[in-house]
Amino acid sequence: MLRPIKNKLQYEEALERIYLLMQKNIKPDSKESDETEILSILIKEYELKHFPVPKPNPLEAVKFRLEQMNMSETQLSDILGNRSRKSEILSGKRKLSLSMIRRLHAILHIPAEVLIQEY
Repeated sequence: MLRPIKNKLQYEEALERIYLLMQKNIKPDSKESDETEILSILIKEYELKHFPVPKPNPLEAVKFRLEQMNMSETQLSDILGNRSRKSEILSGKRKLSLSMIRRLHAILHIPAEVLIQEY
């Protein structure tokens, strides 16, 4: 019977079991597919609680997203308002304003909770 994962030993056992299940050719809507789905949910919840992933630095998130979208820093200047402002922001001399955060969120689809963090 599946139960919540409460400690490291149970977590490791759940990982082993899901690994074994994933090696099989499981049919949809079978007991094993249900077990795999439930185990993945339990493992995810345990990991969220015990191994939280920190949010990225806002400036690093902007740079990373620009790279992902194959955008240039010139295009970032258009989003932020002007060239000197872009340089000040990326160097850390100037903080993002609320209107900049809104534009970055709308155009680059960076979560607002990442952009509003202290840096």
